Amino acid sequence: MQISMYQASVPVFLQILGSLSAILDKAAEHCEAKKIKAETMTATRLIPDMFPLARQIQIATDQAKGSTARLAGIEVPSYADTEVSFEELKARLTKTMDFLKSLKPAQIDGSEDRDIKLKLGGEEMTYKGIQYLLHFVYPNFFFHATTSYDILRQAGVQLGKRDFVGQF
Repeated sequence: MQISMYQASVPVFLQILGSLSAILDKAAEHCEAKKIKAETMTATRLIPDMFPLARQIQIATDQAKGSTARLAGIEVPSYADTEVSFEELKARLTKTMDFLKSLKPAQIDGSEDRDIKLKLGGEEMTYKGIQYLLHFVYPNFFFHATTSYDILRQAGVQLGKRDFVGQF
């Protein structure tokens, strides 16, 4: 059995973005119960030189929408990166998931050998579609999604592995 580029991207991103949305609900409940300002939680970092929760969510959504748009050969949606509340972050997750759901398999399937050009650190890099998805996007997407989970877990939100894995 062969897996398609669409199946290797869109459903995977939807699963984890949905989990992040549910995790943010639990974080909001935690903040309300413990009388913690939501903006304090969204500004929380694991350590001082890492991005805060809000930025981790923004980057995870950027990876999902950017990669699928590039694989489909369409313009990458641009978001302002201004979210600071749980509601704003959840809206960003929903907007990203809606974009992913708008993509059709035919737009992404067959992109394994498509040249994907990125500017990284001022240098232009070119990847083949499959290399880009598996070796660049996956590590980045899962790093930022996992770090979001870890920040909330470290802050006392009652989460488990099942919360991260979500529904599939």
